[in-house]
Amino acid sequence: MPARDLYHDAIKSALIKDNWTILADPYRIQYKDVDLYADLAAERPIAIEREGQKIVVEIKSFVGRSLMTDFHLALGQYKVYQMLLEETAPEYDLYLAIDDITYNNFFKREGIEFLVQSSQIKFFVINIDEQEIVQWLN
Repeated sequence: MPARDLYHDAIKSALIKDNWTILADPYRIQYKDVDLYADLAAERPIAIEREGQKIVVEIKSFVGRSLMTDFHLALGQYKVYQMLLEETAPEYDLYLAIDDITYNNFFKREGIEFLVQSSQIKFFVINIDEQEIVQWLN
């Protein structure tokens, strides 16, 4: 079982506050001889006439020595999980969860925005102190 990310509990609390139900903590992704763990799986019923949305969340704190190295690792991990989920659990959407400080100081950079859009990364931003989701970005 992998170690929990620094912000794991805060992001889990933020999802629960936002009316998500945690289905798995962590979420196991198995495909043939590959066995990985994403941080969380959650679902939120939208409305009676619509199907409930299900997501898998990979949490990243970006507290390493280099934000760019952390970004490279997060992008690679996201893409691997995305490909495996498409094969094993296509009903789930994959999201990267990051804190608002990292979002404002790093993800809003023009070059990083380009890379995120080109890679089609879905993510959401939380305020760690308030344990609240402040923005969803698809």
